[in-house]
Amino acid sequence: MSTTLNHRAQPTHAPTVGARGWIALAVLMLPVLLVSVDNTVLAFALPSISSSMGPTGAQQLWIVDIYPLVLAGLLVSMGSAGDRFGRRRLLLIGATGFAAVSVLAAYAPTPEALIAARAALGFFGAMLMPSTLSLIRNIFLNPNQRRLAIAIWASCFAAGGALGPIVGGFLLEHFWWGSVFLLAVVALIPLLILAPIFVPESKDPNPGPVDPTSIVLSLIALAPIVYAVKNLAHGGPTGQTLIPAVVGVTASILFVRRQLTRSTPMLDVRLFRVPTFSGAVAVNLLSVFSLVGFLFFVSQHLQLVVGQSPMQAGISLLPGLAVMVVAGLAVVPLVRSVQPRTVVVVALLVSSLGYLTVLAFASPTATAPVIVAFALLGAGIGAAETISNDLIVSGVAPEKAGAASAVSETAYELGAVLGTAVLGSILMASYRAHLTVPAGVDAGSAAQAGETLGGAHHVAADLPAAEGAALLDSAHAAFDAGVVVTSGIGAVLMVVAAGVAFATLRRRS
Repeated sequence: MSTTLNHRAQPTHAPTVGARGWIALAVLMLPVLLVSVDNTVLAFALPSISSSMGPTGAQQLWIVDIYPLVLAGLLVSMGSAGDRFGRRRLLLIGATGFAAVSVLAAYAPTPEALIAARAALGFFGAMLMPSTLSLIRNIFLNPNQRRLAIAIWASCFAAGGALGPIVGGFLLEHFWWGSVFLLAVVALIPLLILAPIFVPESKDPNPGPVDPTSIVLSLIALAPIVYAVKNLAHGGPTGQTLIPAVVGVTASILFVRRQLTRSTPMLDVRLFRVPTFSGAVAVNLLSVFSLVGFLFFVSQHLQLVVGQSPMQAGISLLPGLAVMVVAGLAVVPLVRSVQPRTVVVVALLVSSLGYLTVLAFASPTATAPVIVAFALLGAGIGAAETISNDLIVSGVAPEKAGAASAVSETAYELGAVLGTAVLGSILMASYRAHLTVPAGVDAGSAAQAGETLGGAHHVAADLPAAEGAALLDSAHAAFDAGVVVTSGIGAVLMVVAAGVAFATLRRRS
């Protein structure tokens, strides 16, 4: 694989596809919608899961984190496997497993069982996402068509996010929380039927040998680092932070060194020497970090602080998700006359305004500022992600699209993990520091109220009216104090991402 962006691999006069290619794209959007819906639905289902299962704060974070953590650890390996054994084949295997495990997750009896099911979903989900983007790269060789297809791919994440709160809110109001996982079965059965008909198989005609050592190193490079970040954010023992961090960093270094010494590496890490490639990956990671961190606290704010139902909370975020879709599609014709770097930088600065809006107007009764803030955040991220994903997958030859797509997806999932782990942990640490438990509440209940906002609601329901109201007032104020802190961090991250984009995304020749 070349260490420079492979623009010659996709000349402007490349052949265009007809109706069959666009039907294939529509089929490939089913798993994209599924993964996006799954992420959004879970954020809105957390209050119901907390009320039903009573997970600890750490378990609640792991319910959210374990899926993208396992998925991110396997994406590079699965992307390489798709290049070798067939991307459509891997997509179908992943879809079958994902649908089956979704049923198990829906009926999980304990937090531990749900965490285990989410881990299994991450395993099969790792087969889905690199396959979709790499298949798009190989179906749409014409750069204009490819850019539009990738914009649709990116917009489907947002569309799934828009569908998730509405459908998920309906299910949560009429059924139990596990029903949100059964959406996967509805989405994946049509995929299993239609993909063999319309989606062409593709793979690397000259794959290198299987490298089990690289696969193992890629698996153990990420999880210990994320664990260390989570432990540090929770103020855990120093040893439980340093040891996993050293393990993860060491595995990462060994993985990179191994790829540099092999004639046919599983992932050509030399691509990261290309500023445009590495900058686009960084933009993906930081954008998703901020987006997922925002969704983590805004879903709880709307439901547990403002008092909206899951359906109402979903509708409140619908304008922002719609803006994200529109922005992702609008930049396709725009970049024909405006430098991609300029579009990305402006888009990320607009996203920073979303967090600044929350920072300025956050309160226990705030709804309109949250709606406006999410619209600003969504507009910027929708535009930036379309361009960054196109830069990543167009930078390699089509036969290596699986590995490159895996890099894009790894950045996305790593951003999701860290967004929840870092911003979520900082939010809950601030919440615990500001919470005042009324006198007379026993130590066990006080500890439960201090774990999560959902825990405070659960404890307050069993207290006398006056004490319960006092606890909730303190909990709501403490939670929004944490929201202010995390919003400031999110705004800074968006400005940093804009700076990275300005420095690395070179002007188009």
